[in-house]
Amino acid sequence: MTKEEAVSRLTDTIAKFVAYTGKCLPDDVRAKIRELAAEEEAPLAKAIYECMDRNQKLAVERNCPSCQDTGAVQFFLKCGAGFPYIGELPDLLREAVVRATKDAPLRHNCVETFDEYNTGKNVGTGIPSLFWEIVPGRDDLDLSTYMAGGGCTLPGKAMVLMPGEGYEGVTRFVLDVMTSYGLNACPPLLVGVGVGTSVDVAALHSKKALMRPIGSHNSNPRAAKLEQLLEDGINKIGLGPQGLMGKRSVLGVNVENSARHPSVIGVAVNVGCWSHRRGHIVFDRDLNYTIDSHSEVDF
Repeated sequence: MTKEEAVSRLTDTIAKFVAYTGKCLPDDVRAKIRELAAEEEAPLAKAIYECMDRNQKLAVERNCPSCQDTGAVQFFLKCGAGFPYIGELPDLLREAVVRATKDAPLRHNCVETFDEYNTGKNVGTGIPSLFWEIVPGRDDLDLSTYMAGGGCTLPGKAMVLMPGEGYEGVTRFVLDVMTSYGLNACPPLLVGVGVGTSVDVAALHSKKALMRPIGSHNSNPRAAKLEQLLEDGINKIGLGPQGLMGKRSVLGVNVENSARHPSVIGVAVNVGCWSHRRGHIVFDRDLNYTIDSHSEVDF
């Protein structure tokens, strides 16, 4: 296989995968929604969950996106330094989004800032977003895809706390965001919390937290405890499905963190809606791939 053929094959596979993730939610999201639905007793909450389930079935049956807002596409790359097509990735990922936009189809969600026009292809300045991590000693491509919709993006917020505010301050910040904006983000939500030394670092952590599977935990026991405490606290708000009241408010809370400067605590929140369109695919150097986010991929 020539390099040109390999790039074409990789582009085609990613385009199909992006289109597919807009139609079918990841296995963990579907399982969690079923779990939450089974806990509800209120007629309205049960009816909404039934509607969500029917929505998913019809999206697959009719081969169309499960939500009209297919978001702005984002890619999170853990790319081996020895991956043979690393230099071609920016262009081919952009082309993959253009193809997926036409084939899925995806709603046109790329508006050029200040110029205020829609590109009509879901690509533009800095879109799709590429978040890189180059991994020495590896030759594979570990790729997470995400559709960042308008509603679930709305609660995004970051700030730097005084160190004296401690982790109580982190908790207060997250709950303030959830009580102020969680209602608008199509609950139940996956809440990503980032903690680091500045707003940019914390914000990236919080978005990466949304790429983790539901039910996973931070490797630090104290951070994992915070995840559970925040989940319990946000659930007590009682947002319920679509914010119309219910027993649960979240699919889960994931915390990602790094070390920080002793004088500050950077904290950020990013949110995924109930239609959390995350995908995870890994290519080896020969472009054989495995998908662990979706067990029923058909392309």
